[in-house]
Amino acid sequence: MIRKYIAALRPADSLNLAFLFFLGALVSVFHRRIAASGPLFGLYALLMVLQVLLVRFRNENGLLRWVYDLIFPTLSIVLIFDSLGRIVHSINPHDIDPLLIRLDYAIFGFYPTVRLERWINPVLTDILQAAYSSYYFLPITLGVMLKVRKKDGELGHSLFLIMLCFYLSYVGYILMPALGPRFALAHLQHVDLKGFLLAGPIQELLNRLEGIKRDAFPSGHTAVALTVLYLTYLHERGLFRIFLPCVAALIFSTVYCRYHYVVDVLGGMALAVITIWAGEAYYGYRTKRVDTDR
Repeated sequence: MIRKYIAALRPADSLNLAFLFFLGALVSVFHRRIAASGPLFGLYALLMVLQVLLVRFRNENGLLRWVYDLIFPTLSIVLIFDSLGRIVHSINPHDIDPLLIRLDYAIFGFYPTVRLERWINPVLTDILQAAYSSYYFLPITLGVMLKVRKKDGELGHSLFLIMLCFYLSYVGYILMPALGPRFALAHLQHVDLKGFLLAGPIQELLNRLEGIKRDAFPSGHTAVALTVLYLTYLHERGLFRIFLPCVAALIFSTVYCRYHYVVDVLGGMALAVITIWAGEAYYGYRTKRVDTDR
């Protein structure tokens, strides 16, 4: 029975269960340092139970299948990210912003976010703040497109790589917490990032939703966006042509909007490469193994 259930798990399901188990173990080990460790442990346990149930009953009706394929994975990613605010600085209180600032300066001979003040204008700020926010919609748009077109194999493949990229970035935040230049270099900035219509409301909304997570390095925005771009090139070439300029603007916006250092972006690019390389290797192995077992 257990072997049959394990065989029914997609790579994305296994990854989600494994990462939730990892976080639960982390909270258990550091429970004395983490405020509200009990509710966090309960959250991870609940998500694991829901994952198990969805695997079991995913084909009962169309709604459950949508929940299993798109809604629950998105919910897991969001809730886990939100929980990091209570974990990261409790178990690793040493921010690496000074190191990242020195690396940026060593590469350029100046602070990129400060130098970019020369080109700040309200229209560009609105455009790039919107581009930065497109990060939240890129993976969902790809997932919905694949789901609507009934490309189940491509959806499973995409879901696994996207979740792997998110979760590897979360591990990076735990190991290397950083606030980012909008906080660490605020004393050097002399020009406010003001837009005409969009920038202010979007900034306020993101500040409320994300809070302070110490999630600057590596740049998850860069890594996830590039991973999604790779997947659209493989599975939805028409979407790739639309996403390409959006992702280019998004990556530039991470520095312009002061969310990331340039080295964060380089780290995000490296993470995308690692995700694709390791993820494809594992996914290919799992697919071959399932085919062999059948």
